[in-house]
Amino acid sequence: MARKRSESAPPVETAVPEEVVEFPPAPPADRWADDVLGAGFQARTLPLLDDDEGEVVATLVRHVPADDPGALPGTPSSPTFAVLYLHGWNDYFHHRELARQWSALGGAFYALDLRKYGRSLREHQTRGYVTGLSTYDEDLHAALRVVRAELGVGTDVVLMGHSTGGLTAALWAHRHPGALRALVLNSPWLELQGSPFLRAVSQPIIGSLARLQPKAVIPTSDPGFYHRTLMGWTEADGPAPEGEDDDPFVVGWAPEAVWRISPSPPIRPGWLSAVLAGHAQVAEGLQISCPVLVMTSGRTLFATRWSAGMREADTVLDVEQIRRRALQLGPLVTVARFDGAIHDITLSARAVRGRVYAELRRWSRAYVLR
Repeated sequence: MARKRSESAPPVETAVPEEVVEFPPAPPADRWADDVLGAGFQARTLPLLDDDEGEVVATLVRHVPADDPGALPGTPSSPTFAVLYLHGWNDYFHHRELARQWSALGGAFYALDLRKYGRSLREHQTRGYVTGLSTYDEDLHAALRVVRAELGVGTDVVLMGHSTGGLTAALWAHRHPGALRALVLNSPWLELQGSPFLRAVSQPIIGSLARLQPKAVIPTSDPGFYHRTLMGWTEADGPAPEGEDDDPFVVGWAPEAVWRISPSPPIRPGWLSAVLAGHAQVAEGLQISCPVLVMTSGRTLFATRWSAGMREADTVLDVEQIRRRALQLGPLVTVARFDGAIHDITLSARAVRGRVYAELRRWSRAYVLR
């Protein structure tokens, strides 16, 4: 990453320059090209307006079932709706199974690596940094122009978001009534950890820091427990589940190391202020006009030491908070709880994922499929 001007003002730590790393080649901007996910997945770069750091892009990925040897049997050759997926913080799209499940339902599956994340991250940029979640409107609109150019202007769109991407998706749906057939949220970050009171106290402090030193580093500690659940079983975890030697949850999902890093990237006041503003909007109540599905783990497990139970719980967000806030998203919200799920429920153990996709199919038959 490009080195940043050093900033310091207690109680915020001086920003530490991030190591310069080499990213995989960017896909072209004028056509689809083979993606790092392999056969059946293609990507293209979406040029966006420059910001104060220089060039900005997003990246659109699509699933092509006809070219995918892992496509599910019976996947329709002609989709009847489109799906656009948004990842969370410190993440990017790498969910082959999720794409295949939506394609099997008849969806043309697309995923967006938002600006300064994953395939869209450039060396001169501050990883994941924006000062307002509505900034992503440009990313989404660029992606939707491609989707509708390929499938038709009147194509029904399902927007799906995970964690911070779920908050972004919910706020976008609120601002764009009538634009979506449905909204699906996977462990969306709808409230600050702790309580609404903590957010109310924190927001003016973080807001002041965001104005004075927006890219300074807020001291945080990331034990890396969630990242560990994505990397598969180790000898230190004890015996792996029997008969699951081919399950990515056991052998590891193998995310690209330069696109999903551990510990997580520094938290900066400008970005956190944007998230807190989004939480405040949700607390006031949104009016999302389309049906909404909110999916969470059955429980949260916060701890300072690793334990095997972290492979069966959300170690990132408070799921009780998510479920309470979910009811303020709009008039038609379904909340589904999956015992044994991790933070990204679609990356949980095989049996849990089976329940997740069964519920997704059942809900889609009611609210998505015509």
